[in-house]
Amino acid sequence: MEMENLIRQSRILANRTGTEQIREIREQIEWNWRLVGIKGARGVGKTTLLLQQMKLSDPSYSHSVYLPLDDLHFSSISLRETVETLSAQGITHFYLDEVHKYENWSREIKNMYDLRPDLDVYFTGSSIVELSRQNVDLSRRAVMYDMPGLSFREYLHVIGVYQPPIYSLEEILSSHEAIAIEISHAIKPLKYFSSYLEHGYYPYFLESLPLFPVRLKQVVQLVLESDLASAEAGPVQKVSKIALLLQIIAESAPFTPNIAKLAERSGLDRNTLLRYLHHLERAELTASLYRKGKGITALQKPEKLYLDNTNLSYTLAPSKPDKGNLRETFFYNQLRRGHHLVQHTAEGDFLVDNKFVVEVGGKNKKASQVKHLADHYIAADDIEVGVGRQVPLWLFGFLY
Repeated sequence: MEMENLIRQSRILANRTGTEQIREIREQIEWNWRLVGIKGARGVGKTTLLLQQMKLSDPSYSHSVYLPLDDLHFSSISLRETVETLSAQGITHFYLDEVHKYENWSREIKNMYDLRPDLDVYFTGSSIVELSRQNVDLSRRAVMYDMPGLSFREYLHVIGVYQPPIYSLEEILSSHEAIAIEISHAIKPLKYFSSYLEHGYYPYFLESLPLFPVRLKQVVQLVLESDLASAEAGPVQKVSKIALLLQIIAESAPFTPNIAKLAERSGLDRNTLLRYLHHLERAELTASLYRKGKGITALQKPEKLYLDNTNLSYTLAPSKPDKGNLRETFFYNQLRRGHHLVQHTAEGDFLVDNKFVVEVGGKNKKASQVKHLADHYIAADDIEVGVGRQVPLWLFGFLY
């Protein structure tokens, strides 16, 4: 009966999952590999992707099953025993969700791969810290994928407005006028940009827009209460103070952290605070900007501290988020997710790929601070089309 209930639950969840909107990462994943891992922040759509893949690849569910490893079933029956029983019934494709909720998950998945070459396993986890730490056991076996939230380009596609291509950073910087004109002939990008900043990064806005901020706050609380404890391998001190820190970052101008003062206000010692900040970044709640030439470690002070994305800024700010902070948060988020190296520089706001210096601001932003540099640009908000070295800020949302 236990196994029948698991199969029934799997089919019910898959049937409830629509396939009208599918993240583009599905086409990038090598689903034919025997062991595939997908990691990313809570809320970016990993569970939905697993269920969609199972539904599309095996419409009758004759050889596939979806297993959330936080299910009560696994408190009394091991994953290994469950897999052996289900495989005897013809199940060969296992879609394992929330693997970090199951103790010794990496060892059991490793054994599945080594001892059962007839099985295919796909797994996801929401705790970035835990997955990265455990991945050493699976590094020679699993193909791992990072799943970010929606880019501005993907957002336009998901809401059915426009399906633009991906542009490289070099294409955007060298040909932004032509690209922006082409896009602006099809849609009015600024009409949708403000909505994206407020609720477009996490795809569950499609389910209920009014409930979006409530659900996002719940995700943040879960990270603070559960994922941080997992990363620390023990209880977390001063959770309420960490939540307050996130609010401070959201409503501040681009935030330059004073670690001594923050430690004093939070009641944490310096090293504990820096370690928590490191965990928050790995959990994709914050984004630390470091100076060029500095290695990123858990005990290194960042030059600036942002929330990971602008949806968090709108949701966590007690009042209206700072406009300059929103602009820089968007730019930093989209460049990082587009796999570019972004660092702090004394000249301008960001140094990208050790080459391009970018100032971020409004449409009247001047290049006086960086105009002497050969590769300087202005990422300007509130414009549809730029000119020369002034590039529309929204266009950096087309990097992935």
